[in-house]
Amino acid sequence: MGATDPYERDLHKNAANFVALTPLTFLERAASVYPERIAVIHGSVRRSWAETFARCRRLASALAARGIGRSDTVAVLAANTPELFEAHFGVPVTGAVLNAINTRLDAEAITFILAHAEAKLLIVDREFSKVAKKALAGLDHAIPVIDIDDPSYTGGEMIGEMNYEQLLAQGDPEHPWTTPTDEWQSIALNYTSGTTGNPKGVVYHHRGAYLNAVSNALSWNMGEAPVYLWTLPMFHCNGWCFPWTMAVTAGTSVCLRHVRVDAILGAIRDEKVTNFCGAPIVLNMINNAPADQKTGISHPVKVMTAGAAPPAAVIAGMERMGWEVTHVYGLTESYGPTVVCVWHDRWNALSLDEKATIKSRQGVRGPMLEAVMIADPFTLEPVPKDGRTMGEIFMRGNNVMKGYLKNPAATDEAFKGGWFHTGDLAVWHADGYVEIKDRSKDIIISGGENISSIEVEDVLYRHPEIMEAAVVARPDEKWGETPCAFVNLKDGATATEVDIMAFCRDHMAHFKVPRTIVFGPLPKTSTGKVQKFVLRQQAKEI
Repeated sequence: MGATDPYERDLHKNAANFVALTPLTFLERAASVYPERIAVIHGSVRRSWAETFARCRRLASALAARGIGRSDTVAVLAANTPELFEAHFGVPVTGAVLNAINTRLDAEAITFILAHAEAKLLIVDREFSKVAKKALAGLDHAIPVIDIDDPSYTGGEMIGEMNYEQLLAQGDPEHPWTTPTDEWQSIALNYTSGTTGNPKGVVYHHRGAYLNAVSNALSWNMGEAPVYLWTLPMFHCNGWCFPWTMAVTAGTSVCLRHVRVDAILGAIRDEKVTNFCGAPIVLNMINNAPADQKTGISHPVKVMTAGAAPPAAVIAGMERMGWEVTHVYGLTESYGPTVVCVWHDRWNALSLDEKATIKSRQGVRGPMLEAVMIADPFTLEPVPKDGRTMGEIFMRGNNVMKGYLKNPAATDEAFKGGWFHTGDLAVWHADGYVEIKDRSKDIIISGGENISSIEVEDVLYRHPEIMEAAVVARPDEKWGETPCAFVNLKDGATATEVDIMAFCRDHMAHFKVPRTIVFGPLPKTSTGKVQKFVLRQQAKEI
């Protein structure tokens, strides 16, 4: 075909017309076009894009001098500080792979990750020195350690050979900004939660990171120079790829070490934050914050939320504050959010509660995802778009992971049939919008009837005295399983088990009403997701 096709015969890829996609080019451009614009804010620290670029080049230079290069793993155990932001650029420029580790993990899990990833270096914030020290002791060989000595945290100890600033001092601010020739080259490694067995290492490539970073900017209408607050951990799917998004938009990252509602609202007010991401629990914290903490915030704020399907009541609360909520959906395996609840003008006339119900759907594929479908998990036959028939969510596109590191069996299973199997159960509405009903492991089957834990939670969140709620299956001799609700009441609330059950009976089919109510705080991951596997175990023991 090539010999006769004029479009193929004389036209070839070359250095002038083809460059591998990589988000590393975003930083170079931001520093070149907007050198004086503020890139990072952390307490009293304010660094421009030119300064940030120079620091990332120093980091790359210092790492390269230590022999770190193509496909080596550099692990970072850190809070949302400038050091972790810089690592998203300085590490992959050397050809190495960034492994940002979940700061909530125990030492045993961190030991597994460092060993499995064959980490060549660990950069650790002294806030996490105790768990890091224990994790390192579990390795069968020593690896170099660099400390992050951040003034915003005064505890912990220094366990490394030098601190991060000393490492940068060894580097060259003019170090060549080299990018990969192959966009399939790995850029990051993220480990799944590992609630059953060891966590799996999810591998990202430069092409996917580039595309999802741009997808974030497009799907959220971020424009140029947004001010983004780091409430979402940078270790979580590489902060949903937002370190790279902030470079392509030449915006400002406002770092936040701890996710506390007073600090969030203070930063939004003082730094005029325009955008932030957070799990529904973070939004709920803001909804229930004292009114005096919300004073002085009059500018538009955009919120992106994901995780467990956010209850409509939580979304409505944010919208009442005048904040615009965008609901997205994704997984570690899809670089973070790839499905977006796109808004249509025809919905503008709806009531606030009706809008919130629509916004609680997961939505449609984002700008850079090739396809999403709801289908039978065994036959891959798409389900009807009737809003009732449940199936599994499948994805396909460039922003789906390369696969699981050193785990070909799990990779093959995840990609069986040419689609990525998410394990999430959902229905498909007539307009093509996806609405998650549950994780496959979270569906409750009571007397042969499927009960969506998310549907029950949505009703519980409407109760005026409930702050948080989570529903899991509890074994039952007669019904097989029945819903068990774990609820955390608002301060001063007096609702009883009888009150909550009566409320549920008024708002849902009686067979879906929780038979058991447990009061108290809910166990959560570092990203604010409720740890249902903990609750399922508790429910079995009741």
